[in-house]
Parts: sequence; C-alpha cells; structure tokens
Amino acid sequence: MNDRKLHVLLTAQRLFIDKGYVTTSIQDIIEAAQISKGTFYNYFSSKNECLMAIFEFAHEEAIVRRRELMHGKDKRDKNILAEQILVRMHVNREHNLLSIYEAVFYSGDNELRSFVRKRHLMELKWLTTRLTDVYGEEAEPYVLDCAVMILGVIQHLIHFLSSATEAIAIDDLVHFTIRRVDAIMEDMIRNEDTLLGNNYLAALTIAAETPISRTDLLVEKLQKFLVRVEKEELFDAIQMTQFLLDEMNKTNSNLVVIEALIPTFQKLFKGTRLYYRSTEIATLLLQYIDIEKGTVPPTK
Repeated sequence: MNDRKLHVLLTAQRLFIDKGYVTTSIQDIIEAAQISKGTFYNYFSSKNECLMAIFEFAHEEAIVRRRELMHGKDKRDKNILAEQILVRMHVNREHNLLSIYEAVFYSGDNELRSFVRKRHLMELKWLTTRLTDVYGEEAEPYVLDCAVMILGVIQHLIHFLSSATEAIAIDDLVHFTIRRVDAIMEDMIRNEDTLLGNNYLAALTIAAETPISRTDLLVEKLQKFLVRVEKEELFDAIQMTQFLLDEMNKTNSNLVVIEALIPTFQKLFKGTRLYYRSTEIATLLLQYIDIEKGTVPPTK
C-alpha cells in the first residue's frame, strides 16, 4: 500500500468514525483527503471497498499480535487462548471500529454484511483450531460447537454488562468464559454429544478460505518495502528487513528464525509511516510459514 493510498484510507476511517459510515460520502473523503475523484477510484472501486480495506488491516494486525502471544509458549495454555481472543477486541477498540461494525450490521448492505460474515467465519475457524490445540484431537468433533458457544457467551455478557451499574473488565470476562469451557468440553466428549460436528466444520473451512500469497510475490513485496525503509533511514529496520529478505531468498528458509523475528520486525515500525505496510508484510510472512509447515494448504 503506497503512502497516498494509506492517507486516503486513514482519512476515510476518521470520517467513518466522526460522521458515521452511512452519512459519509465519497465526496466527503475526496475533499478531506484533498485528492481528485479519479485518485479515489484508482485505489477503491467504492466506499464499501474502502471500508473493507480498513477492516482488512485490523484483521492482519490481529493475526500478527495473536501469533506473537503464542511464540515460545505452550499451545495448550488456556490463558494464552483467552489473551488471543482479547486481541481482536483490543484491535477493534484501538482503531475505533466498533461503531463502524454496528453501522454495517444495521445498514442492510448485502456486500458489507457478506464481508463481515466471512470475517466471522474466519474467526470461528481460527478458534476451532486453537481449541483443538488446547484439548487435543479427541475434542475435534466438538470444537465448532464450543467455538460458537464461546463467542456467543462473550457477546451476550458484553451486551448485558453494557447496561450494568458495576463495570467488569473485558479481560476478566473473556478469561471467565474460557474457564467455563473445561466443563463444557469434558461433558461433550464424555457423552459424545455434538450438534454441529465435523460436517459443519468442513463447510466452515471452505467458507473461511482466503487466498495465500505466493512466495515470489512475498519476496517482491519485501524488496519494495526495503527500498521504502532505506528512504526513511530507519537503520535497525533496514537490517531486519534485509535479513528477512535474505532468508526468503534461500532455498531452505529458516522458518523458526523468521517467525521468531516477526514481532520485533513489526515493533521497529510502531509509530512510523510504515507501520501499516509492516503489518501487511508480517501477515504475509506468517501465511508463508503456515504453508511451509503444512498448517494450512496453499490456495490456487
């Protein structure tokens, strides 16, 4: 994403928050960003596409932050799972996206609602994978039921507490929900009781599929990104980016080293103009690692 496109995106996000998505027009974005109509349509085919790009960045940031929490930790640790669930909520709050999501829900716009629905399916797919990590393969027939219940309980607790006189921290709420899962999962496994099961899980996997970038495309993006980092004279970041590029160009990339360096790589750009781009690169690197490890199959 080039600087000008990022400027338009951030301007649109501010307007969507301040004025509301429905009442913000493309002309409002054009005037606030001080660009021509042609420039806007060169980047986005519609206001909807602009909004989806904003959601996409938040999604990418959550992926990277969740992965960072897992690095070097026991994947069976339920506290880590709770913290990973919280990442999505924290990212949405940090980017002030909650009101925009609510506007999409009530807008009746089929394109946007379809996009948000797919994001929800991807969240469910991620959660089913993590529940299998925590509870083992014997839990696999029950993880989708459990994932749906977890998100449902969290959502309704948040809704209830929004009107309560005493506030409860969102972190405590999520950790409480995850602690309750032990009893639910144990009972489902013991009684072989599932409503959704593996058939729905297979359908969920197909519905939540997203394209994975090719290795050559990732190398190209890293090369272009390195040029930008050099122009900004971010010397530590230059060395890190060059190292990752060198690793990607090797016949046998060291996946362990690449994954270990991704959190540091992204932190080097925190507060800079290149933070959005670094998040995109970090997400693509994680996707590459998952493909190479066989965690997810490459899509064509």
